[in-house]
Amino acid sequence: MECKREENMNNCTCTYEPCERKGICCECIAYHRKNRQLPGCLFPSDVERTYDRSLERFLSAFK
Repeated sequence: MECKREENMNNCTCTYEPCERKGICCECIAYHRKNRQLPGCLFPSDVERTYDRSLERFLSAFK
């Protein structure tokens, strides 16, 4: 499958600038899943900026 990195970058809301996976969604999801986290794009913007990608933080953001 061909990666659409440039297209993905138009919708990527991750603010972690040194991330080497920005725009490469499959690598981003695999990385965060391995660490029991979720990608920043699933969080509200104010929570995303904290860089707390934990499942617990995700759930608390939507209570």
